[in-house]
Amino acid sequence: MEAVSSKVDSHIHSVLSHRNALRHIDPDKHLKDEDLLKQIGYKQELRRHYTIFETFGISFSIMSLLPSIASILPILLSSGLLGAWLSWFVASFFIFLVGCGLSFLGSAIPTSGGLYYYTNYFCPESIRVPLSFLIGCANTLGLSAGTCAINYGFAVEVLSAVFIQRDGDFEITDAKLYGLFAACVVSNIVIASLATKQAARLQAISVYLNLFLIALFVIAVPIGYSKNNKFNSKELIFSDLTNFREWPIGWSVCLSLQGAVWVIGAFDSVIHCSEECKNPQQAVAWGILGSIGACGVFGVAIVSVCVACIKDGNVQRVLESSTGSAMAQIIYDALGKQWSVAFMALIALGQYFMSTSIVIAVSRQAWSFARDDGLPIIYNWVKYVDPRIKVPVRATIFVGGLCLSLGLLVFIGPAGANALFSLTICSNNLAWMMPTLMILLPYGRKKFVPGPFWFGKPLSYTIMTAGVSWMIFVMGLSLFPDNIKVDKETMNYTVVINVGMWILSLTYYFLHGHKKYSGPKSNLEDEDEFAEGSSVIMVEEVYAETKV
Repeated sequence: MEAVSSKVDSHIHSVLSHRNALRHIDPDKHLKDEDLLKQIGYKQELRRHYTIFETFGISFSIMSLLPSIASILPILLSSGLLGAWLSWFVASFFIFLVGCGLSFLGSAIPTSGGLYYYTNYFCPESIRVPLSFLIGCANTLGLSAGTCAINYGFAVEVLSAVFIQRDGDFEITDAKLYGLFAACVVSNIVIASLATKQAARLQAISVYLNLFLIALFVIAVPIGYSKNNKFNSKELIFSDLTNFREWPIGWSVCLSLQGAVWVIGAFDSVIHCSEECKNPQQAVAWGILGSIGACGVFGVAIVSVCVACIKDGNVQRVLESSTGSAMAQIIYDALGKQWSVAFMALIALGQYFMSTSIVIAVSRQAWSFARDDGLPIIYNWVKYVDPRIKVPVRATIFVGGLCLSLGLLVFIGPAGANALFSLTICSNNLAWMMPTLMILLPYGRKKFVPGPFWFGKPLSYTIMTAGVSWMIFVMGLSLFPDNIKVDKETMNYTVVINVGMWILSLTYYFLHGHKKYSGPKSNLEDEDEFAEGSSVIMVEEVYAETKV
């Protein structure tokens, strides 16, 4: 284990200490990126097709703003009009700080392993391997749960459009929801298994579709609504804290923060796709912060339209809409039947692009974890990449199977479906928090050498401290039920599933996993000049020469 750790640490120390030298290895940008990856300790197995704009598109497509807000609007509105607006605004600010911390890491060490890789390197020796194993499992679970939540939202939106089209003569059942959900997952697997070049183009198309949807919503809905109704006044919007939870209103507003946290999430997907990005040290930061910033600003506009166009400020009517979707009811009130059906169809299309994008991202996380022998039991099968197409197809299939299993939670009812959203929040925030926290502690701070994206020590460490504090707070939020009185219908199953999976992951590691997983390790071939057998010697020689 110590030998493997030494090799990986040597690779990382090389890339961090000699970054300027790496930029001059070859005038060809692609070769520089591949050489950078080699010095981190991995061979280039995937094709680099993503430009900076397409890298931004990975994260922005997964957030898919209007479809995502349509999925979580009841979470925002459960603390009233002001609660919805305020929770979005506050959460957006702190999520941007979290994104800054991950951008610092991604710029320093751009590898698909990302969060568990950083945890392993910046963590004290005594706990680095089990902790990085836990983060790898949590990140894979969180992104997979996010895929489930997105596809569940897609199913709800499609069936809501059918409900409206048939004037209510249609029953939305759990079986129908799961059937449509499963069909979406299977088709995601097929599309995500396409070549990287086609997947990169898909991100650009998704960005344009999302921008079109946002513009259409913020223009068409207010115009349609104003023809027959008056907008809710500023006085009403900025004073309405009607509480639809049993908790005190202050805590209810805090619980509404989870809506924005879920929407503006999965930005770590950019890191997981960094081995397919051109100039990843710059692209990762632009992708993460550009998508968070855009979603924060555009999200304020969308939420403002929603709270202004709720008929007579009657939030309860929207939350209890027979359409099954609060967003569908708002659009129906503003534009009527035909427009609402068309709008929900477009939103569902955006949601579908969103689900395909996140399947691509989570498959890369699962693949990279399997590459380091971390994914339990079937890592050897999952980590294989066909050298002809250079796409982790098996990892994509594995992710699809995991999502189909997690999706069975919808049969529990609304509580099970809500658990998919909270599960995403809790596991991903743990994965985002841990490597950032490690850098703030003395051991990790000594080892961390910033990449091109860095604000200087005082400001950067202040931002990361605020981000870590926020993530700890959000993880606590995600474990709370919506109501004080808990039964099988209102139980938040996140605490059971999440904590249960964390315990199972560590139990598996200490019983069996430690025999296979020893942290990130080089997969460079013997004949390569950076091969595992000679890479440490070569890196040490370079380091010695540099010191001289």
